[in-house]
Amino acid sequence: MSRMTLPKKRPVLLLVTMFLVLGFLGTTIVSYKVSRKAIRESILTQELPLTSDTVYSEILKDLVRPVFVASMMASDTFLRDWTIQGERDQTQMTRYLSEVMSRYGAFTSFFVSEKTGRYYHPSGLLKTVSENEPRDTWYFRVRDMREPYEINVDPDMANRDLLTIFINYKVQDYKGRIIGVAGVGLTVEAVRKAITQYQRRFDRSISFVDSEGNILLSAEQTRQRDTSILSIEGLRDLAPQILKNQSGSYEYVRGGKTELLNVRYIPELKWYLFVQKSDDEALAGIRRTLYVNLAVCFAVTLFVVLITGLALSRYQNRLEEMATTDKLTGLLNRQTLDVLFQQALSLALRSNKHLVVVLADIDHFKAINDRYGHLVGDEVLRLVASTLREGLRGSDTVCRWGGEEFLMILKDCDINAGMALADKLRAALESSAGLAALVDKGVTASFGVAQFNAGETVESMVGRADKALYAAKMAGRNRVAMG
Repeated sequence: MSRMTLPKKRPVLLLVTMFLVLGFLGTTIVSYKVSRKAIRESILTQELPLTSDTVYSEILKDLVRPVFVASMMASDTFLRDWTIQGERDQTQMTRYLSEVMSRYGAFTSFFVSEKTGRYYHPSGLLKTVSENEPRDTWYFRVRDMREPYEINVDPDMANRDLLTIFINYKVQDYKGRIIGVAGVGLTVEAVRKAITQYQRRFDRSISFVDSEGNILLSAEQTRQRDTSILSIEGLRDLAPQILKNQSGSYEYVRGGKTELLNVRYIPELKWYLFVQKSDDEALAGIRRTLYVNLAVCFAVTLFVVLITGLALSRYQNRLEEMATTDKLTGLLNRQTLDVLFQQALSLALRSNKHLVVVLADIDHFKAINDRYGHLVGDEVLRLVASTLREGLRGSDTVCRWGGEEFLMILKDCDINAGMALADKLRAALESSAGLAALVDKGVTASFGVAQFNAGETVESMVGRADKALYAAKMAGRNRVAMG
């Protein structure tokens, strides 16, 4: 019977597993994608712009301050008057530049006269600029440009050609005519260290780009990687749009990874501030949550399938028990015995061994029900069934045949041994203390025994046992008869 029902359990478990897996997996993935989209939008629209604002404020203090110092120098009356009056005392200019450098914390300060071409430095007169000198082209470029100043990165010849960020500011007389260029300088390394600190503090990649797309400054660990956004994979396609729009949020793919970028134009420096974060870094936390959720879903699915399997097995066993056993006595029922009977008969034919059937009927059972009630009658049936089962061999089978009748199949047993076993069972019922406690004078039963004959059907053999039982009843009950 179990072989017939087990295959029906597997499809149910597979179906439950499929629904759980698809449900959990679908919910988890949808939740991950929604959260991923929300986080990316939050980074692009809130985190990166907020970081840009904060870095911009820091830059105003660290980089824009020198611009204002250079502007102050360009409008300083002493500088203009001293130049207009013929640059008579060089020590005055040297002292002035030294004062500017020390008071405002600049790395260097300078003034170049338009009339004489002299390059003044806190250490003294440095040189005379010339249009034929490549290292002096910056001066003539600033002198001829329309804007009042520029920020330029050049080697500082006064400091062993150390790479320096210069703020070059045009100086004009009181009639608006150019009389020179003044300004201050910061070392690139100092600014780069400041950028590195910003990057570490905000956990973002920070760099500065000029209007041509050249990467002017970035953190120490990335400063040698790229020189222009026009050469960066994924970003080169966005570069024209970025340089045109000046500010905005973008995303691009580089090396198989998505980069989230916010760009802000800094008009004081005429540079672009790039703040970006890798998609992998931003979503690392939610990916860990995804893996945890998948593990939990797997564990819950496994647990539910296990519980469902146990419940189905128990339910299936219960159904099998209900389908194969008599509810009152716990013996096999008649339908199950039909199958076992055929199996026993086939075995007897193949092995050429004897097979005996015994049919038993409780004497005067209707009178017991009428006198003591059906509850006592049911208990009598249970005790009789238990006595018969205990008196049989392990290879024998007993079932409730119907009402107060019981049928037993005795394998490898001839008629004589069957008669002896039946009489033993009869005596056990007659002497049962349990049955005597329920019914006055105890309970007896009559037995009919028949042996299988070659070529005989099951119905014929059981019919002979039934006739023998009837004969035992007619002969006075509580006896065994052979059919």
